[in-house]
Amino acid sequence: MSAGTVVLAGTVLFAAGCSTGGTGLRDGGPARTESVAKTGAPSSAPADHDAAASTTPLAPLASGKAGKKIDPVELLKADPKVSAEIKRDLKPCTGKEYPVDVSYGKVTGGPAVDIVVNVLSCADALGRGTYVYRADDGKYENVFADEQPPVYAEIDRGDLVVTKQVYAKSEALAYPSGEDVITYRWNGEKFTEQDRVHTDYSNVVDGGVAPAPAVSPKS
Repeated sequence: MSAGTVVLAGTVLFAAGCSTGGTGLRDGGPARTESVAKTGAPSSAPADHDAAASTTPLAPLASGKAGKKIDPVELLKADPKVSAEIKRDLKPCTGKEYPVDVSYGKVTGGPAVDIVVNVLSCADALGRGTYVYRADDGKYENVFADEQPPVYAEIDRGDLVVTKQVYAKSEALAYPSGEDVITYRWNGEKFTEQDRVHTDYSNVVDGGVAPAPAVSPKS
């Protein structure tokens, strides 16, 4: 973990349930779930994957300073890029504890830390949506959204690394056929894909050898 990274500490509910991508040290650390109070009123507009910053700034930074602890549930519910379905199902798993994993780190090259929010399912901790918020003029803006589950994002040495499970037709969620690990980099205005690694999970058992990952670098 890099020295300049601040990782939000919370109640660990789903630390082992999510698949992670990338290689090397991760600025955002392992999966965590933050216990937050229920706040905010839902808004209903579809999420925009790989989009540039929203024209309307979102929730204010706590105490007017980036890097301070924020309420991720309020941030999501106030965000017009978060789908109505995610907002509707964003409820506590137990008590007031939401299935929301939040990490702070530098991923957009700005002076303030960015926020990566992963929304998980209560039943099986699968990633339902992932979002990146960038501090701009004292407020947070959504600069990345992916709501095609299962999906999970991390900060890896300044890049955004998104892991997506891949399923063949009629496969159960518990048995994906492989995964894509996609590396995105901020170009000053939005995230662009830099690399993609696809791994096919082996169906060989009893000592069989799994096939090597298929690497598909972006030209």
